[in-house]
Parts: sequence; C-alpha cells; structure tokens
Amino acid sequence: MAKRRLKNRKIRTVAIGSALVTGGAVATVLLPSANAADEKTPEQIMTMCQRAKVLNGKQQSIFDFGGHPIAGPGFASDNCEFIETDFETFDGPTEKASIDFPNCEPNATGPAKISVTWSATTTQGQGRYTVTQQGGGGGLFGALSGSWLKHKGTLDLTLKSATASDTEEREVPVGKVLHMEFTPKMQRMTGEWRVRIDAREATTTTNATPEQNFVAPEVVEGPVLLPGAAGAPGVADGTSRPVLTDC
Repeated sequence: MAKRRLKNRKIRTVAIGSALVTGGAVATVLLPSANAADEKTPEQIMTMCQRAKVLNGKQQSIFDFGGHPIAGPGFASDNCEFIETDFETFDGPTEKASIDFPNCEPNATGPAKISVTWSATTTQGQGRYTVTQQGGGGGLFGALSGSWLKHKGTLDLTLKSATASDTEEREVPVGKVLHMEFTPKMQRMTGEWRVRIDAREATTTTNATPEQNFVAPEVVEGPVLLPGAAGAPGVADGTSRPVLTDC
C-alpha cells in the first residue's frame, strides 16, 4: 500500500495540548579551574542562564525572571546565549490515527467504500533543563524559540502540541479491517547554553575574580509544520497510510 504524503490543500485542525515530552539532554560543565568550589550542577548553570543580565543578546530586567530589587533574586551571570551546533529531521513514531473499519460480514461480496476521518497529535519536545526555567515571558524556552524559528516550517516552542487530521475515501476488501496510521516528520536541534560571569577587579571589600565560563549541552525536538491555510495555524507534517489486517 502506498504511503500518502500529507498536503496542505485543506484547512486542518491544530490542537494545543497540555502534555510535554522531555527531550534527552545531558549537561556538563567546563570550568576555568579545577577548584571544586567553582563547580556547578546543570540546574545551577541553567538558573544562572535564566538570570543573566543579557540572554541571547537581549538585555534583561530582574522582573523577567521573577526577581525583586530588594527581596531578590538578582542577576546571577553577565551573559548567556544558545549556540546551535546541529539540526536534523527524522521520522517520528508511527501511531494509529483512526478507528477500525471492518468488512467482515459473512454475506459481503465486494469491497466496502468508506470515508475515513483520522487525527494524530504530535507533542512538542523540549530540553531537560529548559522546562524548569520558565518565566512570564517564556524564560529560556522562549529564548530557544528564536533559534528554532529560523528553520523553515518549525513549530514555535511556546506551543505544546500540533494535530494533523484529514478525511479520506478508502476501500476495504472483503475479509479485511482497515485503519489509518500517521508518521510525523520531526526535527532535532542540538546546541549548548554558554554562561559567562565577567572578571571583577578588586575593591576595598572584595578580591579580584577571573572570568568564569560554564557550558550545558542541549537537545530539543519538535514536529515539522506545514503552513496553515487562510492564515490558520500550521499543522503537523507527516505521512498517512492505510493498514489492512485480517478479520
């Protein structure tokens, strides 16, 4: 049975869900010294990134991450930026996208013509640590969107899922059961968060400190989108195909 490539010739529905898929990311730390006191956990590095004075080239206010001039928290680093190192597309997991349509009656003499409506939702992936660093303006996840959206047909990372659906005319042979499957087209962005604390000169009350740099690798996944029709939001791209099984 031939696969059918999803085409954007109809208006399809996009559903925004609440489920999130956590992408697999492993963070490591690159330090300017071997001093154990300088080591940071991945979570600490991402907190320093969220609370940077400049995040992905944008000057931040302490209010962007829930800070307060008196009660805190304040800035934890001078700069944080996401550097993309790779981008790839791949097929996501295939799922059953419709109910069963049997042609199993004892007196059936020919194929049954049916109208099959199917729907499949692809959840939006995100990094292990960025999910915990959300603020009123999207936090680090919002900062990632800038890199993500430069790729054609990508889903805005502030969305949580996208749904593709369609209605197709099919035939079910005698003695068979038909259902539809959908394989979403996915993409993966790999990169790293780079956090910097600038060097400080000595003062009358503090010692001089050298520049410090920390790195946390990141992997983010999400579905490829087709442009929406008539200004509607985009729909998940992928391939639908009929599957026949015996009665």
